[in-house]
Amino acid sequence: MRVFAKTESTAQRAGELNLRPGVTDISGQVYDLHMLMFSICVVIAVLVFGVMFYSIIRHRKSRGAKPAHFHENIKVEIAWTIIPFLILVFMAVPAARTLIAMEDASEPDMTVLVTGSQWKWHYKYMDSDVAFYSVLATQQEQIANKFTKGENYLLEVDRPLVIPTGQKVRFLITSDDVIHSWWVPDFAIKKDANPGFINEVWTNVNEPGIYRGQCAELCGKDHGFMPVVVIAKTPEDYQAWMTAEENRVKQAKEEEQRLLAMNMSMDELMIHGEKVYNSTCAACHMPTGQGLPGVFPALKGSPIVLNDQQAHIDIVLNGKAGTAMQAFGKMLSLKDIAAVVTYERNAWGNNTGDIIQPKDVNAVATGTGI
Repeated sequence: MRVFAKTESTAQRAGELNLRPGVTDISGQVYDLHMLMFSICVVIAVLVFGVMFYSIIRHRKSRGAKPAHFHENIKVEIAWTIIPFLILVFMAVPAARTLIAMEDASEPDMTVLVTGSQWKWHYKYMDSDVAFYSVLATQQEQIANKFTKGENYLLEVDRPLVIPTGQKVRFLITSDDVIHSWWVPDFAIKKDANPGFINEVWTNVNEPGIYRGQCAELCGKDHGFMPVVVIAKTPEDYQAWMTAEENRVKQAKEEEQRLLAMNMSMDELMIHGEKVYNSTCAACHMPTGQGLPGVFPALKGSPIVLNDQQAHIDIVLNGKAGTAMQAFGKMLSLKDIAAVVTYERNAWGNNTGDIIQPKDVNAVATGTGI
């Protein structure tokens, strides 16, 4: 699937068949290298097929041509060995130069940790406390063909990655679960995200804009719903955005401390918990809490949900290795987790009467127990 920057028109998209030049010096080098190799292949094809068709037509039997009788020609064999070798050397020099430049992630101006999860991306700015998940924002009604599909169908997210132009940005790429691949064609970047390993790649974007990509490694049932959106801003606009994000993080920490000192009512937790459950959990465990037999376990009547508060909170926080149950500790707030666990323990007839507070979630997260 081709991926396009937001600024392109539909006509340009429909007519574009070639590799795109992109918006970085490296992507420009990759494009030039591609065109060089393509031109060489075209010239070789024209020469080879030209000689072949000329020989077929000029020396056909109907014209009385007689085949030559010879077994070896040293000069021809030397020629067809040396000429391809020289062509390959001519192609290898610019290719090696471009590949070396692509792999040189040293001395970056900033670093972003990119972590793939089923099925979303997590971004962590290594020189600040700013970190967030980036999740598909296309409406489910569009996917189900109930609404008209938007211009950026399946290529839009709730929180895009933001980077500055004119600065070398290094990406450290890894995964929480299976192999993903972080792919942004306009940057000439496509790097696998392997669990337990960290790969690195870099970019230096020349033009402000919105650039789109997606996961390019088959990673499960929602592989096609894992887009990448990067907004490149001028350094001044980027700094203003970063300041606002750092203030938001600071406020979130202050709110978290306030929540730890308060108790929420059952009604408040249930109302908020239902919203969190429907947006985060219902796709697997179903809105009825009955799950999908043999695929996703039911929460209705679950022994953990009915009997073990700490295990219930822990599995929501940290996930379960070897299963599709992912960790939500970085994605959801203490309030969100307290509310959704309370909701699961009291919905669909579970009716345990348990009320989980944010301080209980924090106790499990910090290992002090509840």
